[in-house]
Amino acid sequence: MRGRTRGRARASQPWPTYPVLAAATCFFLLPVYMMLVTALKQPIDINLDTAWSLPASLNWSSFSQALAAFLPKLRNSFVLAISATAISALLGSLNGYVLSKWAFPGSRALFAFMLFGMFIPYQAILIPLFGFIKAIGLYGSIWGLVLVHVVYGLPITTLIFRNYYAEIPDSLVESTQIDGAGFFGIYRWVVFPLSMPAFVVVVIWQFTQIWNEFLFAVSLSNPGSQPITVALAQLSGGEAVKWNLPMAGALLAALPTLLVYVLFGKYFIRGLLAGSVKG
Repeated sequence: MRGRTRGRARASQPWPTYPVLAAATCFFLLPVYMMLVTALKQPIDINLDTAWSLPASLNWSSFSQALAAFLPKLRNSFVLAISATAISALLGSLNGYVLSKWAFPGSRALFAFMLFGMFIPYQAILIPLFGFIKAIGLYGSIWGLVLVHVVYGLPITTLIFRNYYAEIPDSLVESTQIDGAGFFGIYRWVVFPLSMPAFVVVVIWQFTQIWNEFLFAVSLSNPGSQPITVALAQLSGGEAVKWNLPMAGALLAALPTLLVYVLFGKYFIRGLLAGSVKG
């Protein structure tokens, strides 16, 4: 019966649906096409008249040169993104657990103030943030950037976990508490095992945001701790730009986040919808 229903649903779809979707996909991928063909051209062949044409010969050296420029910064980006993502996800989970299952006087106001941090633009706090990071001795180090991204990521991670944990039945928490589990015991044995969908959403979101961030990276780091986004900007510096290099660099810099979404994209959608289909 279900098979017949699915078959009828598919048959009832208007025939232009897939061509329209294919055309929309091609239109969406036009910038990627432009980046790829430009990266594969020789610098002398790059001009406005032949911008959309395929390269006469494939110039793979653009990618090797861009990768050579990225390698010193690649480790910094992975250390920054992985460390800040893991710490902000764990702290956001604990915050969401407290705000949803251990409400205290003023918890709603505290949650509102934390969410307010999501709407503060980076530029508004850059100067005092610079002074603070320098005062605590972390300016120019990768751990200063980790601290900044952890603090700036707490509002969104707390929001996601708090909304997710609000769907966990209070009776489950109370029964575990009756069995003798305390604050961390309930989190360890009940809340944490149920929160994997929320962790997937937070990890993908934070990793992508941190990997692609540029303002803090260029303002609060020195040449030894700069991440890959700064190296990408340096590829296009100077008066005469070899556009094949920044295009190849942009494609290489986007690969880690692209792989994250390709491998875990379906879990990201499931995690976003997990809280909305309960109860």
